[in-house]
Amino acid sequence: MSHPIVILGTGLAGYTLAREFRKLDKETPLNIVSRDHAGFYSKPMLSNALAGKKTAAMLVMKAVDKMTAELNAVLHANTAVKRIDTQAKAVEFENGNTVHYRDLVLALGADPIRLPLQGDAADTVMSVNDLDDYASFAGRLEGASSVAILGAGLIGCEFANDLLARGITPTVIDLAERVLPRLLPPAASGRLQARLEAAGARFRFGVSVQRVDRAASGVSLTLSDGGTLHADLVLSAIGLRPRTSLAAEAGIAVNRGIATNRLLATSAANVYALGDCAEVDGHTLPYVMPIMQQARALAATLTGTPTPVIYPPMPVIVKTPACPTVVCPPPLDASGAWVVTMTDDACDARFMSGDGQPLGFALLGTATSQRQALVAQVPGLLT
Repeated sequence: MSHPIVILGTGLAGYTLAREFRKLDKETPLNIVSRDHAGFYSKPMLSNALAGKKTAAMLVMKAVDKMTAELNAVLHANTAVKRIDTQAKAVEFENGNTVHYRDLVLALGADPIRLPLQGDAADTVMSVNDLDDYASFAGRLEGASSVAILGAGLIGCEFANDLLARGITPTVIDLAERVLPRLLPPAASGRLQARLEAAGARFRFGVSVQRVDRAASGVSLTLSDGGTLHADLVLSAIGLRPRTSLAAEAGIAVNRGIATNRLLATSAANVYALGDCAEVDGHTLPYVMPIMQQARALAATLTGTPTPVIYPPMPVIVKTPACPTVVCPPPLDASGAWVVTMTDDACDARFMSGDGQPLGFALLGTATSQRQALVAQVPGLLT
């Protein structure tokens, strides 16, 4: 009997790949390894689940037994990986077991970036990166009326909007000067911020948090400008760092993420990577649509049809009901300028090249209805 394909990770990347693979190949043995309970849930749902009063259990779409049956796979739940031996084509687990692979896929995800905070309550700062984190955070929100959010990026803004739906006042703190500075032009940032503020959110820009100390109730935050802020809880949402240590220890090439080519192949034979841990042809894109593209391409490659991943235009939907927002950023090296049209209920921002070609866009409010039309006009990232 041939060795199985082994997938490390049961997040959206790992499970989507397994499903795509099984559409093409019903028989090849499949082993899937999970650090947690291995139930299937959608991580992007974590940042807008509070408004719907969702518990962690309600977010699990399929438990491990259902996934085992659906994928005709061996699932190793609550299993930590000790090391990968690329010469022996083996994965060693902390529990002493070893599984040999035909092909190994790293779908390891990413970890929240941790700020080096001072103070006797620094250890109470939370991040929500998986279902267990969400359960802890949701549990601690009982009775809370204010939450300080570190980071005004995608996750910070989404959680701010979600907390408002629970009647909790968020204060979003960022060293940058505006919300979503990497995704939106200044005018669009201003519109999103204004809509969130009108709904009850607060923002502090140009400062960072240096200390978190216990207070009579909740915590006291000391800011870099000497100011202080009180909150019941602190949520850190300053970004993610791809999980690369397992690959690096196995001698696999790592940059910001685990380096792959467009076939999602790493520097080690028969080892592939996808999802938030992967740096594909120089790009790290921690969003849903790239994962779907990667999974379909890699499933074909693993079943004998080498298929480079293609990145068409992949707009990111920002889950902020207070101000519907969709953004398709221009390539990092694009030359051009933002052209912005504002009305009371819409912000239509298009990044135009010198010859009038749209290379990216940001649409807010009723302008989001233009998404499909613009997707057809902007170029893909990898074609």
